[in-house]
Amino acid sequence: MSVWEKGKRGMLFTSGREATGTAAEEAEKCENFSRDYEEECFAFEDVSCYNCRYRRWTRDSFECMNREKMI
Repeated sequence: MSVWEKGKRGMLFTSGREATGTAAEEAEKCENFSRDYEEECFAFEDVSCYNCRYRRWTRDSFECMNREKMI
């Protein structure tokens, strides 16, 4: 089961803002991960979608603006 679905601007991370393990696993698999500036990082893990410069926060989660694989 995918944790991604098509969002308004990019790919929506359906697991929300509290799925730190899943966000880290997804970032490890992502060829486009690029760590954001320190003051913009959210997670304790260095490699996490929550710390990526391509994520844009939504009310409940975030959208990835650089995922190649569109579902």
